[in-house]
Amino acid sequence: AMNGSPDRAGARPASDGIAPEAVALLRTLIGIDSVNPDLVPGGAGEARIADAVTAWLAGRGFDCRRLESTAGRPSILAVAPGTGGGRSLMLNGHLDTVSLASYDGDGLTSVVRDGSLYGRGAYDMKSGLAAMMLAADRAHRRRHAGDIVLALVADEEYASDGTAEVLGAVTTDAAIVVEPTGMDLVTAHRGFVWATVTVRGRAAHGSRPDLGLDAIAKTGRLLAEIDSLAGRLAASTPHPLLATGNVHAGTIAGGVEVSSYPADCTVTLERRTIPGEDEQTFRRELEGIVADISRQDPDVAADVQITTHRAPFQADPDSAVGATLAASFSEVAGTEIVRRGEPFWTDCALLHDAGIDTVMFGVAGGGAHAAVEWVTLDSLATVTDTLERAAVRYCA
Repeated sequence: AMNGSPDRAGARPASDGIAPEAVALLRTLIGIDSVNPDLVPGGAGEARIADAVTAWLAGRGFDCRRLESTAGRPSILAVAPGTGGGRSLMLNGHLDTVSLASYDGDGLTSVVRDGSLYGRGAYDMKSGLAAMMLAADRAHRRRHAGDIVLALVADEEYASDGTAEVLGAVTTDAAIVVEPTGMDLVTAHRGFVWATVTVRGRAAHGSRPDLGLDAIAKTGRLLAEIDSLAGRLAASTPHPLLATGNVHAGTIAGGVEVSSYPADCTVTLERRTIPGEDEQTFRRELEGIVADISRQDPDVAADVQITTHRAPFQADPDSAVGATLAASFSEVAGTEIVRRGEPFWTDCALLHDAGIDTVMFGVAGGGAHAAVEWVTLDSLATVTDTLERAAVRYCA
């Protein structure tokens, strides 16, 4: 996930039967460098960790398939075949991590302290990988009619190419994305749109205002209107789980030297979207802003380009996998699950858009993308137990 999630304490002590095995597997996974090379040039990528999870799962009877349309960036599909006639469930988690250089200490050497395990990926999201692998293994030892599918994907931290490639190879009736959620049930998250706006001026010597047109100064009008749009969005009707959309400027670049009028100025913008909004929403907003500014100041001309967009996610209100997961958590934890949304984007949206009944559920801890990262061991045990029960119940 792009950011951390709210923390919540483990609902009950880790069971003696699960915790040692889960901790051992998690420490093995953390010890394998899987930094995303699209984020960190020269990063190790997912090849070594893909080999490791394949060996672990194949040795336990899973049918493993390697998907590697980009060399060195594999995703693994591991299937525990059912006896037939039941619903199929995908447990989805990503193999890649963010930088080791940004970690305080050796991110590959995990440390257990005060009921938590520390290391790069401990929270985001090798704990989720360990939980789903163990849960699927234990569920597969019991009779189940539908297939249990593990999608251990590459590249979630950058472009989500791994889940996109998985969806070209398999679909299932339902999916649980095991990103860290503080053991809450996440049924919605926001999307995003990235845009580039280039304001055009005229290059000229700094002494010739009669010839030059200052693109940077004209961009000030655009930025003022973006700030106004941000205010309108904040005051709009909120989504019950996601509040409102928002917009901000990300980067700005223009000019070549102090003694010249700049010929252009380029601003990158990010718009976070809620259900009912998409890339066309933002395009209309930007084109309307440019048109208004141009009417007020005929010297202002600008080009709008949408560069990247991902849809928001909202699970079906009657999600069967959501109900199954909630019931399983209640049995394990002895309390009702909390349902909520996330402000950031995840692979849930890709799975849901493919027609798969999707929710998100994972461990508690903190420090995603930060200098210190950890998972609580109680939550690791609770999530593993819950996923096992949910898989057996859903695929029965």
